[in-house]
Amino acid sequence: MTVGRGRRLPAFGSLAVALVAAGAFLAGSPPQRATPASAGATPSLPDLAQVWPNARPSDAPGLLADGSAYTPLLYFDPQTSIGSAPTPDKTAVRIMLRTGASQVRELHRAATGGNPQFAGFVASGDDVVWAESTADASGHAETRLWKANWRTGGPAASITADTGDAIFFNSQYDLVIADGRVHWAAAARSAEVVTEVRSVPLGGGKVDVRKVPGAYALSAWPWLVSAGSGQAGPVELYDMVADRKVRVPAASTELLACTPAWCRVLVLSGTGGPARVDLMRPDGNGRRRIAGSQTSAATADVALLDRFEVLSQPGPDGSPTSSQQLMVHDAAKNRTVIVSRGVGTISARGGVLVWSTGDNEALGWHALDLRSLS
Repeated sequence: MTVGRGRRLPAFGSLAVALVAAGAFLAGSPPQRATPASAGATPSLPDLAQVWPNARPSDAPGLLADGSAYTPLLYFDPQTSIGSAPTPDKTAVRIMLRTGASQVRELHRAATGGNPQFAGFVASGDDVVWAESTADASGHAETRLWKANWRTGGPAASITADTGDAIFFNSQYDLVIADGRVHWAAAARSAEVVTEVRSVPLGGGKVDVRKVPGAYALSAWPWLVSAGSGQAGPVELYDMVADRKVRVPAASTELLACTPAWCRVLVLSGTGGPARVDLMRPDGNGRRRIAGSQTSAATADVALLDRFEVLSQPGPDGSPTSSQQLMVHDAAKNRTVIVSRGVGTISARGGVLVWSTGDNEALGWHALDLRSLS
């Protein structure tokens, strides 16, 4: 969890967040690597090509032509992404638009002296928006929202710097574009725990602030979910439009992460370690076991497209840092499929699943549009 301007919310189940891979995402560094889980027997699972023979993941090298490492942060489709790459002299971090395996265009750059951190990449139509946090020599931090047109590749423009103490959870909902506005969560500067749901017109303008008592993160609009979702015990969902709350009960040995459609339940064993992973509806219906103790959730977000839960487990292939098996559980068909082996970094935004294989000069990036799977 990353908070703008040096502020942090209280610790809402930090152990649970770590267990479900809901870590912070910093500028110039890749999305979270899947956390290795304990070894164990693995049932035989079908491969991607067996279940979805028409699936075509894209492939692109991890190095640009100038030798700098490229980290994709959001894919618009399996061939087009926006990501970060340092300049060859390491004096700045660039935000780049990449088409295919080699065509790139710079949209924006930030000096490395300001320790830039990027989060919240989200697209709507031709627009892509993200948050950039920097610090000056005195340590004063600023979080600013930027926007660019990813189809034309024009230079980025600032939307606002009035972001408050913005909070980011490495979730695809860190920034949400809805009703022509960009929405984000911030920690109110008050003695009580209050979440500010801030928004600004997509074209820039005055920032609107709505205060909600409690600690929340954005979810599928217009819902909020308990901040640190993945914590032990109950989780609360709040519909800001209908002013309706849904409390999802859980035992003290269950760690929940929820959206309005699905909840992921990490069930702990008697020793406090993971015992299994379940999926269920927020009302408790449709609960089913989807993985055992050797498997981890690979992304902070639950059931992408309200259907695909992304999982990982240790495997024998690849290098010491790229040895995971990447899987998706298809909630619609109640089956789990191996997507790739020898995997390092895993992320997902907007229905596109992204992973890396190899290391250093052999690093490669791959993307699969989950919307194409029938």
